[in-house]
Amino acid sequence: MNIKKILNPVDGSDHSIRSTQYAIELAKLLNAKIILMHCHARFPIVLAEPYFQQAINEISKGSEELVAPFIKMLEKGEVKFDVRILEGAPGNKIPEVARIEKIELIVMGSRGVTDFTGLLLGSVAHQVLNKSDCPVFITKG
Repeated sequence: MNIKKILNPVDGSDHSIRSTQYAIELAKLLNAKIILMHCHARFPIVLAEPYFQQAINEISKGSEELVAPFIKMLEKGEVKFDVRILEGAPGNKIPEVARIEKIELIVMGSRGVTDFTGLLLGSVAHQVLNKSDCPVFITKG
């Protein structure tokens, strides 16, 4: 198994924290690089200036604050990593980024911030499993 790039999508949930812990351990074992990824909501298209720029700034700031603790985890874990913050639906963006970045493994949580009770697998994880070309490691936490 020659895995050198691991995609770790996060949404700030406990499941994401757990998946990042697994990604760090796997990266250490495989001497791989982690691509930490977060997808934020689409920017509003109906707002005029200066409200449009204000909305962009707020969404960007929220995304940066969300990924900050994950970056600290990766730094503390002493693994190589890059960060990607993207706009759009994670169920579509994660497989797209995996193809573009030539990812060999996706490590993600089974459920995200919505955490619907009774749902065995979150809708994003389900979409990623069905749309990805590479193996997907789903963590439970």
